[in-house]
Amino acid sequence: MARYIQLPLTDDVIRTLHAGDRVFLSGTIYTGRDEAHHYLCRMLDRGEPLPIALRGAVIYYVGPCPAKPGTVIGSAGPTTSGRMDAYAVRLMELGLKGMIGKGQRKREVVDAMVKNTAVYFAAIGGAGALLAGAIAEAEVVAFPELGAEAIYRLRVENFPVTVINDCYGRDLYSEGRTQYEQK
Repeated sequence: MARYIQLPLTDDVIRTLHAGDRVFLSGTIYTGRDEAHHYLCRMLDRGEPLPIALRGAVIYYVGPCPAKPGTVIGSAGPTTSGRMDAYAVRLMELGLKGMIGKGQRKREVVDAMVKNTAVYFAAIGGAGALLAGAIAEAEVVAFPELGAEAIYRLRVENFPVTVINDCYGRDLYSEGRTQYEQK
């Protein structure tokens, strides 16, 4: 069964999500890849305020392609999430509730999702043009000098994702592999 969720995420909504759930997100999400995460953590180290509010936020690990004339954004497929693992725990402790990417997360990140009531979604790799169709607005809000790796605020409508890691510690990738190996 598909779930339709209006953002920002709340603990109550996150607690209803389970590994394997198909979800369509609507509302505001932010983009951020390696360098943007590094910049955010350097700002925190210096005691500076962040350019985005993390409480209830979802960050999509993507560096979108430039928009063609008449479009909101170019191809916007997910990047490998493991590269953000070094930063994810710290951001969840500050209120980050959702992350979108592809690939597995480290155990410490999954444990932080349990501790902080957060969730990790996967978007379909290789389907960046299709995913861009669910993005209604895109605006650079921080670090424009990073180009495609700048932080964008996206307004999405029924953005398709799957819950990989829920706030109960379940991992769809591990469970799927176990089921396959049992057959």
